[in-house]
Amino acid sequence: MPLFSNKFSPKKTPTRKASVFLANKNLSPKRIEKELGAEVGPIRIHLGDQEAVFESGIWIPESGKVGSTFKENEKLKKEVKRLEEENNLLKLKFDVLLDMLTQTTAEAHSQKEELEKLKNNFPHKRLVT
Repeated sequence: MPLFSNKFSPKKTPTRKASVFLANKNLSPKRIEKELGAEVGPIRIHLGDQEAVFESGIWIPESGKVGSTFKENEKLKKEVKRLEEENNLLKLKFDVLLDMLTQTTAEAHSQKEELEKLKNNFPHKRLVT
């Protein structure tokens, strides 16, 4: 053993032996069912009084304080997303209405100017009684 060894360098891990399951190469459905059980469902973990399930790449708590808080947060996230979509739709409708109002105002203004030109070009006689 050297006198000045590096304490922080990790030791090499030994190579693993092939598992008995893979070495047999008997991957029939009956063999897999016997090894793993009839139904391989979602991964569940129990820690004290709390339970969690691994779904879609995240741990979802199912019981305890954290579980109820998580469910409430998920409901609130869905509500926020719905409200954001509704807000975007209302902004779009507002922009369309504003464009329509601008167009109508511009048309009314141009019609008023055209009417004034016609009145000035064709003086009409007043009937005096």
